[in-house]
Amino acid sequence: GLHECAKALDQKQAKLCCLASDCDNPEYTKLVKALCEEGGVHLIMVDTGKQLGEYCGLCKVNAEGEATKVVRCSCAVVTEFGVESQAFTVLMEYLKTQK
Repeated sequence: GLHECAKALDQKQAKLCCLASDCDNPEYTKLVKALCEEGGVHLIMVDTGKQLGEYCGLCKVNAEGEATKVVRCSCAVVTEFGVESQAFTVLMEYLKTQK
């Protein structure tokens, strides 16, 4: 939620922040953007809160591997990237082109 994301951003623990473009609270959006800018954290805008929720694993996965019962999420923060992989490299290349 907002509290945990704001805390991670404020304490400079965040490495990446994702914010849903359809977030219906302008103050929420303004706060997250300001904290990202202040901390030099990359911000990725995701089309919808449902899509962000699915990316975060806030859903059930059925037998066909499709996400069901997706919980909407307005903001998510990555504090640790984990093991370097091809996906990590692609993400870093994408982030370099954004600034």
